[in-house]
Amino acid sequence: MVNKTILWPTDFTETASHALRYAVEMANLYKVGLKILHVVPRPMGDENFMILAITPEELAKSMEDAAAEKMTSLLAKLHTDLPVETQIRMGEAADEIIAEANSGEVGMVVIASHGYSGIKHFLHTNVAEAVANGAQCPVLVVK
Repeated sequence: MVNKTILWPTDFTETASHALRYAVEMANLYKVGLKILHVVPRPMGDENFMILAITPEELAKSMEDAAAEKMTSLLAKLHTDLPVETQIRMGEAADEIIAEANSGEVGMVVIASHGYSGIKHFLHTNVAEAVANGAQCPVLVVK
């Protein structure tokens, strides 16, 4: 944990924002930096059936730009003296978060769980559970 950052993956939901308080608290406790990661899903397109009026690349750029605006807004509200790094990646959320968690630079992941149970648990991908199982560092899942 020494000199390794706290990773806070976010999808910009209220639930994820709740976990941010824990991430900042842990970073302050260990006197380390905070890394904020947002993963933009890859747009799916079929060249044979062009339903979209824009290309998948244009859609991806638009999604990344929207994420960057949300990240800028989030940073403006974050009042901390901690070093903060932000990343926006494209891909599957769990895969990208696990890759970052296992990069050697992360000492702990603080991630929100959307708390699905029953049938909703099976219908929605549980990113927090996948990260907890795949990360080599400690993972704090916040409900």
